[in-house]
Amino acid sequence: MVGRWLWVLVFAVFCSLARAADVPTTPAVIHLASEGWDDYTAADGHGLAWDILRAVFEPAGVKLDIRTVPYTRSVGLVQRREADAQVGSYSNEADQVLYPHWNFDTDHLYALGLASNPAPTLETLGAYRLAWVRGYRYERYLPNIRRYNQIERRTGILPMLKQARADFYIDALTEVNEVLAEAGDPSLYRRTHLTELPLYLGFADTPRARALMALYDKRMALLVKTGQLKPIFEHWKQPYPFDESTKQAGQ
Repeated sequence: MVGRWLWVLVFAVFCSLARAADVPTTPAVIHLASEGWDDYTAADGHGLAWDILRAVFEPAGVKLDIRTVPYTRSVGLVQRREADAQVGSYSNEADQVLYPHWNFDTDHLYALGLASNPAPTLETLGAYRLAWVRGYRYERYLPNIRRYNQIERRTGILPMLKQARADFYIDALTEVNEVLAEAGDPSLYRRTHLTELPLYLGFADTPRARALMALYDKRMALLVKTGQLKPIFEHWKQPYPFDESTKQAGQ
């Protein structure tokens, strides 16, 4: 009889350990891939996005390990499961990538063109020849897009507009401002606001990354509810993207 109960006890302990092994534990490090954007995701670890993500993960015991690569490569690293997440993705932008409930910031999307041209709107944008950096896939998020060219890097954009090889260059406001800063006469060009696009982490489809994504959503919900991210946006002089309606939607 004693032997029988001993076997029952051993079996129960074995089942308990097996169940525990099936529950993913949160890793101590998150491997992040990102393009290097000035004052946002700089290669040396400074910038708005890195400060936000440190506030999300580090109090939960997860350190950031950052890798600076071109944007399309950051997506590929996640798709190949060589990184846990890539930074600065739009919702459902890439295949074989998981997207959390919460965004961490918002992109302010602008069109840059000659001041002599009519200012575009979302309704008229499809009538123009557009250009943007390869990999951003703005055709998914802007209506009626028909003619666009994807360029490899943000050089030569102003001559491209001046020589009428494109009507408008599309990018986030920070990058548009960097391009415009190269103009000898900025008054020749006009920036036009188009829309706001939430920015996400794009996670790898692995048990490890899924556990990190669950932690990310849990922590973002808390930080937005308590307003703890506001000082970070204020420090970097950027608009706070989580108003009262956003908080309620995330509850």
